[in-house]
Amino acid sequence: MPDDSRLPRVAANLPAAALVEAALARGEGQLTNVGALACLTGAKTGRSPKDKFFADDPGFGADVHWGPVNQKLTPAAFAKLADRIRAYHQNRDLFAFDGYAGADPAYRVKLRVVSETAWHTLFARCLFLRPDAADLPGFAPDWTILHAPGFTADPAIDGTNSGTVIALSFAEKLVLIAGTHYAGEIKKSVFTLMNYLLPRAGVLTMHCSANIGAAGDVALFFGLSGTGKTTLSADPARRLIGDDEHGWGDDGVFNLEGGCYAKTIKLSHQGEPQIWDAIRFGCVLENVPLDPATRVPDFDSQQYTENTRAAYPVDFIPNAELSGRGGHPKHVFFLTCDAFGVLPPISKLTPEQAAEHFLAGYTAKVAGTEAGVTEPTATFSTCFGSPFLPLAPKRYADMLTAKLAKHRVPVWLVNTGWTGGGYGSGTRMKLSHTRAMLSAALSGVLDDAAFETDPVFGVAVPTAVPGVPSEVLKPRSTWPDKTAYDQQAAKLAKMFADTFASHG
Repeated sequence: MPDDSRLPRVAANLPAAALVEAALARGEGQLTNVGALACLTGAKTGRSPKDKFFADDPGFGADVHWGPVNQKLTPAAFAKLADRIRAYHQNRDLFAFDGYAGADPAYRVKLRVVSETAWHTLFARCLFLRPDAADLPGFAPDWTILHAPGFTADPAIDGTNSGTVIALSFAEKLVLIAGTHYAGEIKKSVFTLMNYLLPRAGVLTMHCSANIGAAGDVALFFGLSGTGKTTLSADPARRLIGDDEHGWGDDGVFNLEGGCYAKTIKLSHQGEPQIWDAIRFGCVLENVPLDPATRVPDFDSQQYTENTRAAYPVDFIPNAELSGRGGHPKHVFFLTCDAFGVLPPISKLTPEQAAEHFLAGYTAKVAGTEAGVTEPTATFSTCFGSPFLPLAPKRYADMLTAKLAKHRVPVWLVNTGWTGGGYGSGTRMKLSHTRAMLSAALSGVLDDAAFETDPVFGVAVPTAVPGVPSEVLKPRSTWPDKTAYDQQAAKLAKMFADTFASHG
């Protein structure tokens, strides 16, 4: 008889209630006053982009855009690391979740997430598409994620940069995540593999949120974490397709996920009622402090990080589009968190400007989103998602440009960052103003509006938007020190010019 004593005990596809019970029994988290599971991630409260690797597999490595973002591991080193993580999993209670990435069945990928923690498994259950019970018997994953947050990689043995590692092998169809409890690494590793697979099948993958109006009009919201994708796409007047990751194929747009991962810092019922109401039993709160007596979350606190999060199934949003699919977009918004405070709050881009700004991907890295980022820092992230792009950025940009032209989609640049001054002196753009500007674009109010060309950035700015003070539309007028504005605007304009030039 084989010795089964060293085989791990795996609890597969538990319902949310059982995963919550297991997490509580194992001391992995606490229940909030409304039943959400609140967990802490320890030292890692954001992604670790310098710890991401791909196996340089024969037949696959030639397509990867190697560099600081996409670092190499030899196939042998990947195999050794995988064996070490499997050995670490031995004699541990494990949890497994089977699900999908991709709401369009034609491009769907079957996933299996195996973790040593119940709460990360609940996170995966929130974020990915959940199969019907009838589909689970005999479920055979296309890709497997081995999640070992308690395992510490050894650079001398594993060829990593630190004790944290996120490594993918397209030949083995395997993802390894170790040395970090930050749950976002699970979702972003799947986004990364989809960013490799789908463009090769003719589908553009996009770091964007999407919603759909009553008339079937789809809108896309591109942007990095912290720019407002989740907040702005959760619109009570429109159905949410998804909040972060989508594909755009021949039949239209589809969600790559089955849930949302919303930032919760400064969350309020008044400002974001849909996200507020989604925080209930079955939701996972990440790094949100609780009152020890009442268990009420303190969404204003940065005790652990500014990058506090809530993970919940998309159907926790009452007007979600449960198919996860929509037609071709009618509007595209590029969201940028301008730390200089000099970009107009909304402007219309020409096709040439849209191509330039997509490749530039200007924003500010918001505090806490990545390890080591403690305050907003101006950055250029190609395609608004360079940390997740295994292929050359121009490949995604060319696909987007072709689709925008084919379907005649207008593109808007929206500043959700600072106004009246840069970070430290100005204030964040009011959410109510941003919503009013988006509503004007989506409803067609801006179709016949008068526009003026911004003298610094050359973009077309509407002269009036209902519900928005006229001075807000012209950033220079909001600055008390006009000379300081001119200096900062010129600085950013040069950064744009240099970045545009670098992309040819």
